Amino acid sequence: MRVREATEADLPAVMNVLDGAALEIGVPTVRTGIAGDGTLISVSGGSGADATPESDRILGALVLDDTHIDAVAVRRRRRGQGIGTALVEAALDRRDRLTAEFDADVRPFYEQLGFDVELLDDEGGRFRGIRK
Repeated sequence: MRVREATEADLPAVMNVLDGAALEIGVPTVRTGIAGDGTLISVSGGSGADATPESDRILGALVLDDTHIDAVAVRRRRRGQGIGTALVEAALDRRDRLTAEFDADVRPFYEQLGFDVELLDDEGGRFRGIRK
């Protein structure tokens, strides 16, 4: 597994991963992320001379809007294998800080990655995380 920047050719597969995770993010947002080096993907292909975009199976995707994580998703059968962690760590390599908003069920994921987490509102159960 390796992480790389997504290309326009990856867009359908990226949307498939994001839709499979039931995330509400539109094609224009993802396309903008791809154009601005803000969409990262985890792929199953090898590295070095053996790596080709055509042989990569997209296992997970992360979409950034500057320093904010708009979406991060991993294929259901590949969850729990460190793919989401690898995506966030790769994003941290490219940005000085990251922010995210998320539901309570993914709070442990962000806390494990060292995000400072705070409750956004009492009613919706949404949280905000910041990692510097």
